[in-house]
Amino acid sequence: GVRTIDDAIAGTTGRARAVLEYSQVTKALVKKAKQPGFSADSWGPLAELVAVDEFMRIGPFKDEMAWPAYTQFLTGWAMSSEWDCSFKRITETPDAVFLELEEHSKVGDFSSVVNSVSVYEFNADNKIRHVAVYLQMELPGGALPSFDGD
Repeated sequence: GVRTIDDAIAGTTGRARAVLEYSQVTKALVKKAKQPGFSADSWGPLAELVAVDEFMRIGPFKDEMAWPAYTQFLTGWAMSSEWDCSFKRITETPDAVFLELEEHSKVGDFSSVVNSVSVYEFNADNKIRHVAVYLQMELPGGALPSFDGD
């Protein structure tokens, strides 16, 4: 069956747990973002998991954002979106944690389901310093381009 982040976090320790907490906190804050007074400062609970001074997120378009820009981006996204995820797999190596999710989002009338892999790197204090996001999604119309050698 479908596993949630809440299911997956039970019994998980170390850096893998911090990555699952990052997703859990994000989900809670996306919900909270619909209330008045939500702002970039509202990401404090997420900042507790992050090395904010050295943080860099590389998005699916190779876009790079340091923490201040990322919280601005997250704020706009969270205020206008609904987001949830299903847990697929988490893999911890000495250098990084790989989180695989199926992400469900809705912005206005547009909804999407994407498979994501996010690679989390940590500093010596076990704070997240780098996140790289990779996505798989269906093409609009569903047809793959054909390469038949013509």
